[in-house]
Amino acid sequence: MSDAIFARRSLSTLKIRRCVAVMEVSSAPAPLTLRLLMSRLAQSFRLMVGVQDYPTYLRHMHQQHPGTKPMTEKEFHRYCLDARFPSQAGKLGKCPC
Repeated sequence: MSDAIFARRSLSTLKIRRCVAVMEVSSAPAPLTLRLLMSRLAQSFRLMVGVQDYPTYLRHMHQQHPGTKPMTEKEFHRYCLDARFPSQAGKLGKCPC
């Protein structure tokens, strides 16, 4: 208990001598940052309604799997639909509604 009282007294005697800014705050965000934010927001909305992003898939395949041939856009969308609404035996029907 006496330690807590001592700590309170020592903190009240502290004085600020100098303030140094850690980083500058700009009034407007950089255009690249705003563009990136808008593209990620659009991508999020598309994923919410089930529309997959083919250019992102191509970029991933090129960067992570350079020796593998990527699917065509038609094959990619068919793959995404089959993953979302499976029609294989033992699973749900093609459409859950």
